[in-house]
Amino acid sequence: MDFPTIHTNFWDAIIAVPVIMVLTQLIKIFFKVPKSYVPTVALAIGLLLSVFVSHRGHLVAGLFMGWFYGYAAVGAYASLKTMILSYLKKVRRE
Repeated sequence: MDFPTIHTNFWDAIIAVPVIMVLTQLIKIFFKVPKSYVPTVALAIGLLLSVFVSHRGHLVAGLFMGWFYGYAAVGAYASLKTMILSYLKKVRRE
């Protein structure tokens, strides 16, 4: 079995993850998705975006990278939220 060559490029690093973050937030706002389902929504968007846009024609590569896109978006969002809340807590103490 041949495994596809997977290259990380500009799309992966700069565009895909923020696009997934924005789409997930829009879906969360407009469709009132419960917080416990938000990571699943991000994963689904990551898989769809990867399979049908960035790795079209390579299902294994699309699924592999889509998993990373989705969970990178979840991690980036959690990190950003923690950083902002920490900063606001610090500012309020001063």
